[in-house]
Amino acid sequence: MNRRSRCLLALPVALLAGFCLWQAVRPAWAQSLVADLSSHLIAITTGFTGTDVVLFGAVDGDGDVAVVVQGPEGQVTVRRKDRVAAIWMNVEDVTFAGVPAYYNVAVTAPLEGVVPPTVLQRHEIGLDYVRLLPEKAKLAPEKLAEFRAALIRNKQRAGLYTTEVGEVSFLGQRLFRTRIFFPANVATGTYTASVFLIRDGDVVSAQTTPLLVSKIGFSANVFEFAQRNSVFYAILGIMLAVTSGWLAGIVFRKS
Repeated sequence: MNRRSRCLLALPVALLAGFCLWQAVRPAWAQSLVADLSSHLIAITTGFTGTDVVLFGAVDGDGDVAVVVQGPEGQVTVRRKDRVAAIWMNVEDVTFAGVPAYYNVAVTAPLEGVVPPTVLQRHEIGLDYVRLLPEKAKLAPEKLAEFRAALIRNKQRAGLYTTEVGEVSFLGQRLFRTRIFFPANVATGTYTASVFLIRDGDVVSAQTTPLLVSKIGFSANVFEFAQRNSVFYAILGIMLAVTSGWLAGIVFRKS
């Protein structure tokens, strides 16, 4: 057999070996979870009353999907009132750092009892596992739990924290979607929509997509003016209130 014949014979063998190698490493390269949002910008205008954003995606196999939307973070102080000499007063307070202004979670199936708490805590899946850290290092566990629960209740009353776990629906065996509602009082800033693919009690794939909530139009101009000229804005507000009261008095006297 000449050299050319040996080369021609080796070529199919090399291609076959390459194909087998590609098949072996392909699952590691393939992205097992892909997700996106119907909109990456929520524009708050003067007549903004809240809006829905659809999160959709696909997975490469079986598993549960969890979606966590949260942000932006800031400080929140929770105060406890008590009666002191027949007067209700703030007697104790705890300040939490890094508190998300908004939190929403949705899943395809209940995760409690299926996914270990350590996994849920690592990815902050569920209100019980959101990191709410007090600024005071020395705080009794029962006291921390009391103020933590009060913080979550206040956020839920304002419609900013989910009261019930939402549903992620599968469309067929691979496609999924869920609807996320942002109320009228949602804070401006950058949010994150994190999607987790869970198999055998662990997160096997995850993806995070940013979402921006921003004021636009006249309300944005007023907000920016108030931030840059807070003193003048306060004086202008007082002048407008006085002028409105004076005009109302004239109208009512005439009538």
